[in-house]
Amino acid sequence: MHAVVIDQESLRVDERPTPSPTPGQVLVATAYAGLNAADLLQRRGHYPSPPGWPADIPGMEFSGRIVAVGADVDPGWIDRRVCAIVGSGAQATHVLVPAAHLLMVPESIELRDAGGFAEAFLTAFDALVIQGELREGQRVLVSGASGGVGTAAVQIAALYGAHVTAVTRDGTHDAALRDLGAHEVIRVADVATLEPVDVVLELVGAAHLSIVQDRLAPFARVVVIGVAGGGSRTEINLLNIMRTRARLTGSTLRSRSHDEKAHLSERVRAELLGPWARGELRVPVAATFALDEVDQAYTYFAQPGKFGKVLLEMPDASS
Repeated sequence: MHAVVIDQESLRVDERPTPSPTPGQVLVATAYAGLNAADLLQRRGHYPSPPGWPADIPGMEFSGRIVAVGADVDPGWIDRRVCAIVGSGAQATHVLVPAAHLLMVPESIELRDAGGFAEAFLTAFDALVIQGELREGQRVLVSGASGGVGTAAVQIAALYGAHVTAVTRDGTHDAALRDLGAHEVIRVADVATLEPVDVVLELVGAAHLSIVQDRLAPFARVVVIGVAGGGSRTEINLLNIMRTRARLTGSTLRSRSHDEKAHLSERVRAELLGPWARGELRVPVAATFALDEVDQAYTYFAQPGKFGKVLLEMPDASS
């Protein structure tokens, strides 16, 4: 197989042995692999892959077709179109993944769009629905809303009947975010004027959290899943936390256990695949690059102002 390989912060496409699935695993011929902030950190040596995953092949999500299965996996899965999150190794023409983590790609969805679904929608679903305990009619604030997880979160919150406020750096993507379900799109400076919110999905970090902590409704839930855009340190008004009885928590998916990821995948299969198949959820794609354009892809991804996902297309990708 061919894979993106990290070599002292440089990237190259190298040839590696194609792995074979062990019990409980499947081997997928990758069609598309999404880029995520964790890939940039891993490239710089700041976010190593979890034990058991390739240490020098980045990539946390993919779409493709199953080409082989482990001894205890139903062979009827072969040739099925799937997507999933992995600990690392997705930016390659083949990837191993536990069968329990697979999401079936609906027939109505192209593999290109599925390549950016798993990481964004599992992350947003876990943060909003499981940790944030989102309920119909509540007010949700999504910072950094124009990125992959942000666009997923806007759609999930709207799907669950919430009032959705999206926060972006400028007005470039306001109309597109409203089209995804945002009721209003604002800048960080406008957060201070908002009505109190019930759930905050924090993707920016300290610069946003320092303001929104004063706009929390009673029993609000703040879930931090990103800090790259606004720093990782801020002062918290503890008296305000006491007064509102708010909860502040955080989340990453990459290092979670096999069983935790399996449970999350099961919830997403049950609650999101139907709406995805019906076109009620979609994956905005900012740009797609060929595998041998990986350097250009990473450079583009690192720039601000994108709307949606950045994908690598494998040489044999097909829908």
